[in-house]
Amino acid sequence: MRRATVTPAPTAPAAGARALPHPAREEIRLEAVLHALSDPVRLCVVRELAAAEGERTCSCFDLPVTKSTSTHHFRVLRESGIVQQTYRGTAKMNGLRRDDLDALFPGLLDRILEAAACQAVRLGED
Repeated sequence: MRRATVTPAPTAPAAGARALPHPAREEIRLEAVLHALSDPVRLCVVRELAAAEGERTCSCFDLPVTKSTSTHHFRVLRESGIVQQTYRGTAKMNGLRRDDLDALFPGLLDRILEAAACQAVRLGED
């Protein structure tokens, strides 16, 4: 007797693909988002992702920290629900979860990004 084979949906990761854990939309907590955004390096990453058109690799960011510290910052952003990380080959791609954040906390991300931009101008960082 022959068994039927099941083909995964096109969006499902391939067998053996490295999948990273992310909180579901309903699991994202305001305090975790605010904590993640309270760090200047993570806020910089989020600002760059918000300005980008699509996803970016971790290596695209010019961060003033070591690679291991950078990995920590991306993990905090992922675990808080701010970014979605997926592997494409050996590259880890990062995308802002704007739809989820806007649905849960309307206007929050935009206000934080505006405040960060104003601060950067005030401090001569932009």
